[in-house]
Amino acid sequence: MPQRVVITGMGAISALGTGADALWSGMVGARSGIAPLVSPDPLFEVRMKVCAAVSGFDPAQYFEPARLVVMDRIAQFALVAAREAVAQADIDFSADGRGARTAVVVGTGVGGETSRDEQSRRIYREASERAHPMTIVRAMANAPASHVSMEFRLTGPTFAVASACASSNHALAQAALMVRHGLADVAVAGGTEACFSFGGIRAWEAMRVVADDTCRPFCAQRRGLVLGEGAGMFVLESLEHAQRRGATVLAELAGFGMTADATDIVAPSADGAANAMRLALADAGLELASVGYINAHGTGTTANDPTETRAIRQVFGSHADRLAVTSTKAVHGHALGAAGALELVAAIGAIREGIIPPTANFLDPDPACDLDYVPNVARPMQVDVALSNSFAFGGLNAVLVVRRFA
Repeated sequence: MPQRVVITGMGAISALGTGADALWSGMVGARSGIAPLVSPDPLFEVRMKVCAAVSGFDPAQYFEPARLVVMDRIAQFALVAAREAVAQADIDFSADGRGARTAVVVGTGVGGETSRDEQSRRIYREASERAHPMTIVRAMANAPASHVSMEFRLTGPTFAVASACASSNHALAQAALMVRHGLADVAVAGGTEACFSFGGIRAWEAMRVVADDTCRPFCAQRRGLVLGEGAGMFVLESLEHAQRRGATVLAELAGFGMTADATDIVAPSADGAANAMRLALADAGLELASVGYINAHGTGTTANDPTETRAIRQVFGSHADRLAVTSTKAVHGHALGAAGALELVAAIGAIREGIIPPTANFLDPDPACDLDYVPNVARPMQVDVALSNSFAFGGLNAVLVVRRFA
């Protein structure tokens, strides 16, 4: 019989600081983590002016030197967030063979980008005859999941998910499916990204979708996305397992919907996004009127924001005008494969705290974006059900439904 899936721990690191509390308080307070971008290569300037980087992060505070040799920044972020999530869940993986019944699924859009970039410089600019011997194990996309598995001695299903900006939500959905259907009792899942390499920045500049001032989702003055980094990790359990060990439940991961547009590699589709939301609500067995809050994908690009608005109206009809719809990317940036995991913190926080984090940096509404985006100031509001949307390049859509646990 399918099991209900609950969330018992969460952890994060982002441009708003280390810890899920720092992320949540920054989102609620509309405190921007966006700052001027410093080129990662001192020999070259970059045209990208702002970013949402994790500042002041010293990996030596968290890891021994011998371990850092094999860890890209992306894995470091994942482990910092996973440690917090596991500590909050207060779970002992050594008890009752629990480690063998625990899955690890971690999403990432680009993998160990900084390690690849470092070795490219070494080979092409410095004409080195060999790369660092640990380059492969640092750069591979499954490294964060493997490091989490090794940290906690988790021997259940462990793998990576790579689906651009939908990676976190896809990873959480895959983890929840395993718990729901008995392949695992527990899962440690989420997403991580560390994408500020020189080559990566140049590639984003070339797409001409990045803002030169700040991120203003759904706003008439929006000028594009602001690239971010970080990680969000969660402990998922079957309700039966969580209750048996007396765990505190933060929220229920009630459903998920996943679709592909199958149309364009870049341009978003309102139909594909709408279908993912419909499937998520159907999977959760919930009516449209039960939803109070949507944490939107809300990138601040000219293409995404009106398309997502149309998709929400397609699904919710007249109820769309009663929804609070916000994008927290305005403060923590677009963390690509980690975005959905950071934004799940917002959805859980809205349910638990009764506060809607606002859409920051909002100036004037765009006529094509005509929903209630809770501009600039948080709003007290009881939320029983929240959606978290992630829509990726490649036309990949993944939507999570989070419900107040009762």
